[in-house]
Amino acid sequence: MDTFSTVIRTASHEQHVEAETSSFMSDLLGGRLGVDAYARYTEQLWFVYEALESGAERLAADPVTGPFIQPELYRLGALERDLEHLRGAGWRTGLTALPATRAYADRVRECATEWPAGYIAHHYTRYLGDLSGGQIIRDKAERIWGFERKGDGVRFYVFEGIANPAAFKRGYRELLDGVRVDDLEKQRIVTECKRAFALNTAVFRALGEEFPLSA
Repeated sequence: MDTFSTVIRTASHEQHVEAETSSFMSDLLGGRLGVDAYARYTEQLWFVYEALESGAERLAADPVTGPFIQPELYRLGALERDLEHLRGAGWRTGLTALPATRAYADRVRECATEWPAGYIAHHYTRYLGDLSGGQIIRDKAERIWGFERKGDGVRFYVFEGIANPAAFKRGYRELLDGVRVDDLEKQRIVTECKRAFALNTAVFRALGEEFPLSA
């Protein structure tokens, strides 16, 4: 029988591919969009991680979610340094969420407060994605826009507190496999993972509309 981490990975595979191959991301990483589009994307991430991390301390004591709350994953501080670099010292004043981003952040916050097991789905799709595909984005961003390697502008993708990402991901999957819920709740978590990917893809779609490539 498949482990829970395998079930989650397999179930969300289609959505994962859809998110990765969105036209906005391919245009961005293909160097066809300016640094402004990258900065706008980084702003959207701020809203999602603010929702993920503002409720994290409270969840640390939760028997189901607690083991997943690992401060070395936190991204908000790194995002804020990146935004200061990209937008200047007054970056907060111009910070706006697209409606799709607002919907995504609201759902994360809702799970954090009302359904801790569902929060795991969002935690997994974001942080494990950042540790994996995020490294490709960092590499491309450094090359396209000339950011210093692992420096300001791409700090979001640099996990200073995780020396061995492969080992960390293995440990994370073991946490998923041992998650203390019944099978029905596991199914609900898998469904929420799919929803997380769909919410993320909607943000890419909205960004694509905001930054269309001139035909």
